[in-house]
Amino acid sequence: MGNWKWEGLNKEGKRSTGMVEATGLRDARKILRAQGVRPRKISPPSILEFDLTEWMIDQGLVAPFGTKELVVFTRQLSVMVNAGVPIIQALEIIYKSEKHPVLKRSVKSIAKEVSEGKTINEAMEHQKGFNKLYVNLVRAGETGGILDQILEKLAEHMEKQQKIKKQVKGALQYPMIVCVIGAIVIWGLMVFVVPQFVEMLEGTGQKVPGVTQFVMNTAEFLGNYSMHLVGGLILSALIFKSWLGTKVGKIAFDNFVMKLPLFGELIIKGNLATFSRTLATMLGAGITLTESLNVCIETVDNSVIAEDLGNVRDQVVQGKTFAEPLMRISYFPEMISSMVKVGEQTGNLDMMFFKVSEVFEDEVDEVIGNMTKLIEPIIIVVLGGMVATILIAMYLPIFMSAGGGME
Repeated sequence: MGNWKWEGLNKEGKRSTGMVEATGLRDARKILRAQGVRPRKISPPSILEFDLTEWMIDQGLVAPFGTKELVVFTRQLSVMVNAGVPIIQALEIIYKSEKHPVLKRSVKSIAKEVSEGKTINEAMEHQKGFNKLYVNLVRAGETGGILDQILEKLAEHMEKQQKIKKQVKGALQYPMIVCVIGAIVIWGLMVFVVPQFVEMLEGTGQKVPGVTQFVMNTAEFLGNYSMHLVGGLILSALIFKSWLGTKVGKIAFDNFVMKLPLFGELIIKGNLATFSRTLATMLGAGITLTESLNVCIETVDNSVIAEDLGNVRDQVVQGKTFAEPLMRISYFPEMISSMVKVGEQTGNLDMMFFKVSEVFEDEVDEVIGNMTKLIEPIIIVVLGGMVATILIAMYLPIFMSAGGGME
């Protein structure tokens, strides 16, 4: 972005000059035409006006804003709209205090487009970081004259959704991190400690037990081929990531993960909790069920669950009740389907899905607690057993020799 100087005819047809903020020459012409200006000459920004931060954002060198920053922005806007502050003025106030460079620029662009006559949801639609859910809810808030209330609900929804995702991600990452650290420790023992014992034992010329010989052979293999193994692991990871990027690979992997003990249950309940809360928020804002389902399905990370919910949406479009196709999904609890059915019959589907999301969120907490209790001792026993086996294998010949069991 930069300030481009123009000379030409303004919307009254009079000679005039001015400045326009744009990303390039084409963008500058487009903006000026929208303002009714007919430029004859457009000069690029002076090198003295070069903005390093803007350039870094354009090159993708600055990290995009996340949920945390967006929640703060949403709450600030909600408070000011509720206090009767005009939208443009509210956006200008937020712009001045915003610290994140990407969000700061987005707020500036939104304020600019709103000042040109666009609605705030139309202005947000073209900005990265404002997804379909956000834009649709803001549109519903503007249409219904309850923008402040919708923004507050949206902030609460994003906070809750982020909490669930962090819980699920943390629960999945913890055992992986512990296993990786354990593997590094065992590798260190095999490559640096065991060879010292091997030299000592070879010096005595005594025979060693089978378990000791196995550990010695493994240590020798790791010492000779560690770099090959690391290279193989990196190559395998790249191939796996590439395969996971395909539709077939994504579906196959997601289907496999769903069938894993505990982990599968966590993935299912975490995704359904996010889906239910998002749907409840959109329905509560007055958005139609079909439109809400279209947006909510995109919030589901697991492709198998997303496909199943897509089939539910298709049947709802065909005229069936919402609860009926849900009952056919094997992993969707019957009790929850019954709650949805009651919500449809009473006309309180949004409130019922809020309750459904709370049920799933409680179950996510319970599954994470059970995983921690079960996985921690298993990891400790397995890693401890491997380390103990290595140490026993190395010291066993020494003890046997000291006891006169070997010559």
